[in-house]
Amino acid sequence: MQILITGAAGFIGQLLAKELLNDPSYTVTLTDINPPPIPDGVTYPQNARSVTTDLLHGGALSSVVTPSLDAVYAFHGIMSSGSEANFDLGMSVNVDATRNLLEALRHTCPGVRVIYSSSQAVYGQPLPAIVNDTITPTPQSSYGAEKLICETLINEYTRRGFITGFTLRFPTISVRPGLPTAAASSFLSGMIREPLAGKECVIPVEDREFRSWLCSPRTLLWNLVHTLSLPGDVLPSHIRQVNVPGICVSVQEMMDALERVAGREKLALLREEEDPALRPMLESWPTRFDNQQAVSLGFRRDESFERAVRDYLVDR
Repeated sequence: MQILITGAAGFIGQLLAKELLNDPSYTVTLTDINPPPIPDGVTYPQNARSVTTDLLHGGALSSVVTPSLDAVYAFHGIMSSGSEANFDLGMSVNVDATRNLLEALRHTCPGVRVIYSSSQAVYGQPLPAIVNDTITPTPQSSYGAEKLICETLINEYTRRGFITGFTLRFPTISVRPGLPTAAASSFLSGMIREPLAGKECVIPVEDREFRSWLCSPRTLLWNLVHTLSLPGDVLPSHIRQVNVPGICVSVQEMMDALERVAGREKLALLREEEDPALRPMLESWPTRFDNQQAVSLGFRRDESFERAVRDYLVDR
């Protein structure tokens, strides 16, 4: 199976590439605006190629979009805080680049499976206590609006038969390895990752009951690969979005998990400091979902946040 991963230099792209390149049945093209590395230690590095491509330049797509493609994972984009800080850049990278990609796929490999990474940021208040897949998204951020625009494109291109699209609305992924990102939710990994590395992390909300909807990298990875096997007609042709399962965790529960795994002394590296500019965006996101549809399609959810922390210690 021939797979294209856009935004492949990022964390999720590298995570997925590593998984696929340990299986001889996949040939993977990694592309990003910066040279995406082939992950170290994979079993079949010869099954990968790395191509530097700017998706905003439609002509450059011919180097990565070929008639033999079986599936595309679209992970490229500017994250939440970055999109809010620079409207023009967010619209360009998150929307225009996605439209360019879909047009290239439509004309080169019609019907190809496209797995698009969306976000719970498509939602905004007011919301019911528990959100399900039928709730109408009303984003309260540029990032959420850009993701919703692209979801509509995936629906329309699938309805017309141009692609076979699946939109996965990710929970916040925690615990992410690596450095802090421009995501508003970055602290939800940092408050575990940084203390484990002996570094301080600022939590931008002074409310330990503040809750977030989270998913571990391991569980996300399993669900991403699972989407390759879903029948194309398992969803209506014009409604292709699925809320990926997560778990609801408070700041206090995350701190408790850190203490149980690494010791109470690590809590001294957490500093709570309210960020009034960030708080409205964080509070606009839902914190509880009814994932009945995703579970019926075979998607998995995490066992607990403590398990996610312990998995991070093994996987980092």
